[in-house]
Amino acid sequence: MIDNNIYYTPRQIVEELDKYIIGQHEAKRNVAIALRNRWRRMHVKSDMQKEIMPNNILMIGSTGVGKTEIARRLAKVANAPFVKVEASKFTEVGYVGRDVESMVRDLVEQAVKLIQTEKRDAVKQKAEQAVEDIILDALIPPLKNRQPSTAPSTSTVGFSNDEMPTTDAELNERTRERFREKLRAGELEDRKIEVTLESSNNPGVGVVGGAIDEVSMMNLQEMLSGMLPSRSKKRKVTIEEARKLLLEEEAFKLIDMDEVKMEAIKKAENSGIIFIDEIDKVASSANKGGGADVSREGVQRDLLPIVEGSAVTTKHGIVNTDHILFIAAGAFHVSKPSDLIPELQGRFPIRVELNSLTKEDFHKILKDPKNALSKQYVALLEAEGVKLTYQEDALEEIADIAFHINSELENIGARRLHTVMSHLLNEILFDIPDTIPPNAHVSISKEMVQEKLKALVKNRDLSQYIL
Repeated sequence: MIDNNIYYTPRQIVEELDKYIIGQHEAKRNVAIALRNRWRRMHVKSDMQKEIMPNNILMIGSTGVGKTEIARRLAKVANAPFVKVEASKFTEVGYVGRDVESMVRDLVEQAVKLIQTEKRDAVKQKAEQAVEDIILDALIPPLKNRQPSTAPSTSTVGFSNDEMPTTDAELNERTRERFREKLRAGELEDRKIEVTLESSNNPGVGVVGGAIDEVSMMNLQEMLSGMLPSRSKKRKVTIEEARKLLLEEEAFKLIDMDEVKMEAIKKAENSGIIFIDEIDKVASSANKGGGADVSREGVQRDLLPIVEGSAVTTKHGIVNTDHILFIAAGAFHVSKPSDLIPELQGRFPIRVELNSLTKEDFHKILKDPKNALSKQYVALLEAEGVKLTYQEDALEEIADIAFHINSELENIGARRLHTVMSHLLNEILFDIPDTIPPNAHVSISKEMVQEKLKALVKNRDLSQYIL
């Protein structure tokens, strides 16, 4: 958002999120304000800019109500590097080689990819021109010594008397230009040529006996990668495939990686979003004791300096976490937010409780979002040439069944729709294209939904295994 000079207002951010996520207006409003505050901070002229810290957010809600999706879509709106981690991962027995700082290193890697993509788009035209020249050299190599032609050449076929070249160099150049026109017209895509491709140097350093930490291992890999000579290998491929392989390589040559790293660190520090899921799993239980509770509190204390603001060493440089936006989330069925250590609670001042989904919400989730599940199945069947449509009362019935199953069994929120839709449409998906031919029209009716799912819903024992 900041880097691209696209300054969404909080209201516009909510409107963007509404395209993909149903309900949860309070959560959307809070993340929209947090995102806009980043732009505001970057435009503060005084020294106060460094002092303004982000208001990290704690989302409270059961699974499948949209916590992760809100954070992920927010990052896309902002064109910001985004990383999702599960706090419970850091409590696993025998979890070696990863620490809480790894989430910041992952964030920087995402930032590098974003900047590289932007830079590649900027140099794409130059890279395409370089690729075209490489392919042309493989088809018609240029002459090194330009000497007058002493004998007629059969290569002059196709030239008129007025166009007849007088030297080998002129003949070569005109032939190359004719082939260039054919290349641009796509007439030679199936022709095979031999191209030379650079091989990446990745020594794949292993860890002996767990005696080396993650940062040291990254530095060792970087050092060995720089010491090893670059390797190249020749491949015979079609021109169409050569374009794809060479474009990435040529674009990379045009990009200044030192500049990419500097911009990526800045982007991670000022625009990065880290989503810490399952934060409730590291909250100590009400009856505090030893064992697991000590381990959970240890994870909280490890998270604390990262969230508070610290310098983390990455292979691209040192990253300060002071202005990274942290969004934590958890169901908090067993524990409560107050079970987190006070210092960590204080670092998540904005608390938002997400609502459980209603039957009406399920119906809207099936219909309204740009990436609605019903639309995804329509797109899948379109790939086979089959038209899939839903009658309105069919979507209402699917929503009703999904809501009913969540009420009777475990409530997994909107994810229940995936299991219901899959069970409803699996037979159709299996029959295409063998018994349902292309150009067919499949209409999903309320009666079909009831026939496929009602018996399963009534059989609670079976539902527990399948749904």
